[in-house]
Amino acid sequence: MYYETECETCDREFGSQQAAIQHMNALGHWGSRYECDTCDRQFFTQRSADQHMDDTGHREPQFECETCDKRFYTQMSANQHMDACDHRRRYYCHDCSKTFQSENALKMHLNSSTHRGKNVACPFCKAALTSASGLSHHLETGSCPRAKNVNHLTIFQAISQRDPNRLFTNKLLTYPDFDTQNIATSATWNGSSFECYLCHREYNTLRALNQHLNSPAHSEKLYHCPNRSCNNQFVRLASLFNHLESESCNFMRFERVQKHVHNFITGRQKLLGLA
Repeated sequence: MYYETECETCDREFGSQQAAIQHMNALGHWGSRYECDTCDRQFFTQRSADQHMDDTGHREPQFECETCDKRFYTQMSANQHMDACDHRRRYYCHDCSKTFQSENALKMHLNSSTHRGKNVACPFCKAALTSASGLSHHLETGSCPRAKNVNHLTIFQAISQRDPNRLFTNKLLTYPDFDTQNIATSATWNGSSFECYLCHREYNTLRALNQHLNSPAHSEKLYHCPNRSCNNQFVRLASLFNHLESESCNFMRFERVQKHVHNFITGRQKLLGLA
């Protein structure tokens, strides 16, 4: 018997193309197809597809730039383009498909709520926060509805009492009076704006100048990085935690800061297990 065509997968043969198609549709026996990169033609083998694309110039460049949409026929060409245009994704989040300008910016992104969630709870109101620095800011600014008496002053007092070796806190000649406010008057007008007598920054309104004077901008540095090779000083505990979380001085891992922040603030443990 003469058979006109056969199944693309099994050994069965059929007397017509239609019978073969019905069989392959019913059993899912269609063979693999290799598509042209450009047109709609399909082939039974990759070799046939490659030969078609080479003959017709239909082959698409396969090597992509890591940043822009350009494609290249060789990896060497792609590398040359990325080096020339600074398009390498050195600081790239693969989960979010985002590129960052620096390693620190990438770390901050990876340690944000986008990737970390909100796993740090306030010990008083149980508000869900992203990090130790976020919890510190929440308490230092008096934002906790269940701990109105807790602020940057009470936190510094508590931590400095538990830090006799000054691992984190600075030794001050006089105790800071956070209740004293600097009040600028109209005498600060220099003819064109209101000028800060400490840093000489200029403001359009007297209110703006007073907000500046009573911000942390001119406050005494209360904390320092526990890394002896790091000279960074900080006005607020939140700023110190933010510095440690960035791992910029490689003193401790982000995870360790988050693990100990509750006990650090409430005094249930030595200072981050370091003192």
